[in-house]
Amino acid sequence: MSKQYSRAQRVGDQIQRELAMLIPREVKDPRLGFVTLTGVDVSRDLGHAKVFITLMNSEERETVDANLELLNEAAGYLRMLLGKAIKIRSIPQLRFYYDDSVSRGAYLSSLIDRAMASDRNNQAQDGED
Repeated sequence: MSKQYSRAQRVGDQIQRELAMLIPREVKDPRLGFVTLTGVDVSRDLGHAKVFITLMNSEERETVDANLELLNEAAGYLRMLLGKAIKIRSIPQLRFYYDDSVSRGAYLSSLIDRAMASDRNNQAQDGED
């Protein structure tokens, strides 16, 4: 029977769960916004992990960059805490990235809504003529 998930995926899921609890509790910087973890991609050798985040109520580039810098500076500390929480031989190096898929999806959805409204207006005008 083949595995449904690779070890890297399972480790990534566990890291995501632990970081979701650790970041709000352990990173005590007032500049840090409300961070939501959207995913963790772990390399096959479990040496590196890309942690994808979004920020609630802020899509300004300066705010995003400041939060990413804060999290990347705290990555060593978070890695040490992960080492205590997860029982694997070595904890991957953490690198944080902004996940803009949520804002991109909202933008595309608004474009679709505008196109549909425009079509409805055109059909209504054609019906009156």
